Amino acid sequence: MQIKISARHGHLHEATQEFIREKANKLTHFFQRLMMIEVIVDLKEEEKVVEFLVSAEHKHDFVASERNQEILAAVDLCLDKLEAQVRRYKEKIMDHRRTPATGDVVGGPETPEEQPEEQP
Repeated sequence: MQIKISARHGHLHEATQEFIREKANKLTHFFQRLMMIEVIVDLKEEEKVVEFLVSAEHKHDFVASERNQEILAAVDLCLDKLEAQVRRYKEKIMDHRRTPATGDVVGGPETPEEQPEEQP
């Protein structure tokens, strides 16, 4: 997975870039199929703007943006949004791939509890 960090209207310190890389790597704990994470930090305004563009397999993209006076706080808030998006996506694709168990198929054999008892 690639992590690309760029800054607009200024320069990010190496420590800040390393912090962003560590936080971005944690997204792979939620979803393994991430291909690239692009981080854009805008330093022009009084409030810093952090934007994450995450590309996953099969052309699924996740985007989150956050404004805050501190860059690190904006990164944390942005990653919270991304985490929610990735979790929802993962749940969605997991539900589509599930197949019902053999006994759960409509018209399948009844379980012993459901069969009527025979009277002598």
